[in-house]
Amino acid sequence: MKRRAICVLAGTALSLLLALPAHAQGGWGVGPALTTERNEIGAAMANGKVYIAGGAALGKVDSPLLQELDLATGKWRDLAPMPRGGSHVMVVQLNGKLYVAGGFTANVHKDPLDQFLEYDPATNQWRQLAKLSSPRGSVGLVAIGGLIHAIGGRGADGMTVTTHEVFNPATNSWSLKAPLPRARDHLGIAAVDGKIHVFGGRLNATVDNVNEHDVYDPATDKWSMAAPLITSRSAGAAVVYKGQILYYGGECKNPQTRATFDELEAYDPKTDSWKSLPKRDGGLHAASAVADANTAYFIGGTNGCGGDRPSNQIHTFKLP
Repeated sequence: MKRRAICVLAGTALSLLLALPAHAQGGWGVGPALTTERNEIGAAMANGKVYIAGGAALGKVDSPLLQELDLATGKWRDLAPMPRGGSHVMVVQLNGKLYVAGGFTANVHKDPLDQFLEYDPATNQWRQLAKLSSPRGSVGLVAIGGLIHAIGGRGADGMTVTTHEVFNPATNSWSLKAPLPRARDHLGIAAVDGKIHVFGGRLNATVDNVNEHDVYDPATDKWSMAAPLITSRSAGAAVVYKGQILYYGGECKNPQTRATFDELEAYDPKTDSWKSLPKRDGGLHAASAVADANTAYFIGGTNGCGGDRPSNQIHTFKLP
């Protein structure tokens, strides 16, 4: 395949780039199937295993299901269920333990929780920690510098918020930090190179998608703007993979056909730029994502808008 020259205008500088063949930009595959269809879940990796919590599963919109996937064997294991299940939960790993924040207990985006939970894989036990400052679902959650940041989300009144609070595991306490510049939920979030990136999300309704990209510096407690997403989206799955942030899918690309977003975009913090990567043969939303050194895993979700066509698949993406 021939390479072709593309002229790209970045700011005021004009640079000449070479378009790479599709295979050189990465490719899609399929991982071990889930034991059941699940969406609006939280997922994280700890001790080489993948943990998936909550979501809509087994006929419940607020499932307490917690499962472990051993990637080496492809085997699943049911673990101690969450004390209180929820959908639109977020999960992070810190020091080998899992932390779960908020969640909704009714459709659509109703009856949020203020719970904040810790799960210890070594003991298969849950512990309830200091609660969020208010009940919220679809909260952005990220661990950085030994602390956990809970950002944005949607409250009991159905409105999105700018709330940004930080949990200290050493003191089991929360403190408020500089609020998110614009209220939104269903946002993408990732920590890379000592900073927190918040991108995309929705202001209110499903169609209120944004491409905004805000960066938080814990050292200064200040936000700044970064290159926006190429495609305005919410409810996609984000993960740090090979030094880049990947953001895949979203809701709802075409409300008439109930089609989800199929875009996969990658952000390079060194160049402050997004690029499009090869699309999968279908969209996805309400999934979660994790990555190891070799592969990014996009877990569960739905193939259509809302709860349409829930998935029991894990889609994998690899860069060369």
